[in-house]
Amino acid sequence: MSNQIDTSTEQIKSNISFDFSTIQGIRWINPMESQDIRMKGFPWIKEDKVYRRLPVGVKEQLRAPVDSLSNNTAGGQIHFTTDSKRLYIAVKLAGKANMYHMPATGQCGFDLYVGNQEEVRYYKTTRFGLSQDSYVVEMFNFVNDKTRTVVLNFPLYIGVQHVLVGIDEQAVVGKSNFLQPGKKAVFYGTSITQGGCASRPGMVYTNILSRTLRAECVNLGFSGNGQGDAIVAECMAQIDASCYVLDYVANCTVDMYKETLPVFMKILKDAKPDIPLFVISGLKKAAHYFKDDLGQDPNQPDVIKDYTSETIEQLKKQGYENLHFIDGKMLCGEDFEETTVDTSHPTDLGFYFMAKSLYPILKDYV
Repeated sequence: MSNQIDTSTEQIKSNISFDFSTIQGIRWINPMESQDIRMKGFPWIKEDKVYRRLPVGVKEQLRAPVDSLSNNTAGGQIHFTTDSKRLYIAVKLAGKANMYHMPATGQCGFDLYVGNQEEVRYYKTTRFGLSQDSYVVEMFNFVNDKTRTVVLNFPLYIGVQHVLVGIDEQAVVGKSNFLQPGKKAVFYGTSITQGGCASRPGMVYTNILSRTLRAECVNLGFSGNGQGDAIVAECMAQIDASCYVLDYVANCTVDMYKETLPVFMKILKDAKPDIPLFVISGLKKAAHYFKDDLGQDPNQPDVIKDYTSETIEQLKKQGYENLHFIDGKMLCGEDFEETTVDTSHPTDLGFYFMAKSLYPILKDYV
């Protein structure tokens, strides 16, 4: 199912199970109709008019699960300024919450950051029933009408068909420059990159980095399906990127990774030879401390880590430049086993540590 955006605000309202007459004095805005609201995290939204992370034009070339997951809105953001005292959001989802190890607020919710053009801070997350596929939520109700910077983060593991933003009828909406103008950091990976299992959208590591780097971060994480598809690399090469970050080893066998990594990297570097490319090896899992109990050799070489760094060096010898290795085992700190839900997928704490570790590496390239 595509997340087709209808340009009619009234038509969008008719698709949302809510009596809008119960909220008075609010002007509803479709972000796609506003020249002042900036949509981030959807590189092809102007052409395709959908909340989708890969272009509609390559739909038939994608594996079915990648095509479906492209409609999950991880990394999508709404940016604007307003002097409204009240802010509402009305949402029509493509489905309902159904994950056992991830909160519905992360899978299907929006969260809100408010501040100024230098800094935004978390304020609220949408609340809704687990049986709902649409909702309307008051996001703030302040006593004064000073101009504020607003960032709304899209859900991580569901499609969004429609969004409306509600502000006071006489309030003004303006362009936000909280994100520095320019290029984008583009991340490709797995369920971890997509945001499993953050409690709310703002806590996936790419969104944390977006706030700290003050840069657009395009999230191309595909749960269970970050398998080095060449067509995805070709799509990434279309994006006006400031850097690329590959973090997909967790969805690959050793042979699959060895087969796809050099090809994926060459597609990006042949198209964008001057753009920095970072490759992250696998994160540690809780089983690291139980190798003896599992009958594993504690001194066994890390084949993936070694292969990743060797591939980078081989490509450098072939003339490719600006290639960088990041040791994934270092991203979640010493107490890494305390930072996951299920030994693999980070909690908010795990994502925080990942972003904190990646920030000094990426800050000079964005």
